[in-house]
Amino acid sequence: RLCESDYRFMDVIWDSEPVNSTKLVELCREKLGWKKSTTYTMLKKLCEKGFAQNENAVVTARIPRSDVQAAESELFVEQTFGGSLPNFLVSFLGGKTISEQEAAELKRLIDAHKEG
Repeated sequence: RLCESDYRFMDVIWDSEPVNSTKLVELCREKLGWKKSTTYTMLKKLCEKGFAQNENAVVTARIPRSDVQAAESELFVEQTFGGSLPNFLVSFLGGKTISEQEAAELKRLIDAHKEG
């Protein structure tokens, strides 16, 4: 599980990997407003958690962004909607309409993930 600052940091890594640690410091200063010490502290923390690795001053992610997004989404739906995807969709749409193309895409995704 990643808190917001961890996720923002991982976004920089995912968008730039493989990235030299010196370049990562520069990117974090530009994108997150962080100092060098903050970047290295966060990098150490996320390496210890197994989300990133820093070998020979080259930083890469150990877990794909899609895996983290899937786990976070599943946790959110479970905690907020008791695991009910239909309840989540009703709440998310909140009376909004969607296009025929969006409806077709959702149907395609649902069909692709049906049991059996």
